[in-house]
Amino acid sequence: MNINITSRKFTAKDSLKEFITDEVTGLQRFNDEIMEANIVLSFTHLKDSIKTAEIIMKVPGKTLTVSSDSDDFSKSISSAVSKMERQLKKIKTKQIDKKR
Repeated sequence: MNINITSRKFTAKDSLKEFITDEVTGLQRFNDEIMEANIVLSFTHLKDSIKTAEIIMKVPGKTLTVSSDSDDFSKSISSAVSKMERQLKKIKTKQIDKKR
């Protein structure tokens, strides 16, 4: 699986990149056919400073997109990963049902 991390309007630290890589590679437990994962981190410069994490995954025949907002990037990433986990489980169960 190829993992691409893009940070908009700031430079991501190495510790954040490692955290993202660990979280996203954990998604391979739910679907081992993941070809590519693009993670886009953006930072809104308002008084609340909202941090957004968006995950775009390509599996055979589909492109899955998830986005999450929070006050911290690690929270946003964890939330987006749990949403993506649900989508991957749903796809896997549909594939199993088609085989039956």
